Amino acid sequence: MPIVRRGFLGGVLFLPVASSVARTQESWEDQHQRQLKEDWPWLGRYADDNRKLIAARRKVDIVFMGDSITEGWQSKHPAFFTSGRLCRGIGGQTTPQMVLRMMADVIALRPRLVHIMAGTNDIAGNTGKITLEQSCDNLRMMTELARANGIQVLLASVPPAGDFPWRPGLETVKPIRAINAWLAGYARGAGATWIDYTPALADAKGAMKPGLAFDGVHPTEAGYAAMEKLLLPILKAHKA
Repeated sequence: MPIVRRGFLGGVLFLPVASSVARTQESWEDQHQRQLKEDWPWLGRYADDNRKLIAARRKVDIVFMGDSITEGWQSKHPAFFTSGRLCRGIGGQTTPQMVLRMMADVIALRPRLVHIMAGTNDIAGNTGKITLEQSCDNLRMMTELARANGIQVLLASVPPAGDFPWRPGLETVKPIRAINAWLAGYARGAGATWIDYTPALADAKGAMKPGLAFDGVHPTEAGYAAMEKLLLPILKAHKA
C-alpha cells in the first residue's frame, strides 16, 4: 500500500512537469496552427502597443505593414525606425490577414503614410490556396482603406526570391513578377507611390543577389540597406 501511494503521488507530482515539458516541446508549426485558430489575423500581436500609442496621442508619420520581411527590417536595422516610424510586420502573414489588421494596426494610429509590402506568403500558400488575382484584390483593398482615411500609400514590390526554403520546388519568380507588374500599373491609377526594390535586390534570373538575403528570401543588413537607399529619398520628400 505505501508503495502504491508513493507511486501515485509521484505521478501526480510529475504531471505539472510533464505538462510544462510538452508545452516547451510544442513545434513551431503547432504553435502557428494554434495561433491561427485563436486569432487568425493576429490582431493581438500589436494590440498593447497600439493602445499605448493612441492613449499617448503619439504622432505617427508612417506605418510599415507587411510580413516577416517587414518584421525583420526592425530587428536587423532598428535605427531605421526612428520616432514616427512604426513596424507592423508579422512573420508568415498573407494579404487576407493584413487586410483584417489594417484598421487596428494602421488606420487607428492615424499615420500620414503607410508602406505596404506583401505577397510572398500568398505565393507560398501559407494560409491556404489563393490566386494571384485574389492577392491583388487584397492589396487593392488595403490601398483603398488607407486612402479613404486620408493616408498616403507607398506600394512596395514583392521582394525577389529564386525559391522558398519552406516550400521546396515551388515556382516563385513568375508569380512575383506578375504581382509586381500589376502593382506598378495599379499604383499609377490609384494615386499611390510605387516603390520597386527589384533593381536593387534581384539578379538577372529573379533571385536575390548574393549577400542580400540569408536564405534567399529574408534580407540581410546589406539587403535592407539597399532597400533604404531607394526609400529614404521618398520618405524625405514626404517628411517622414
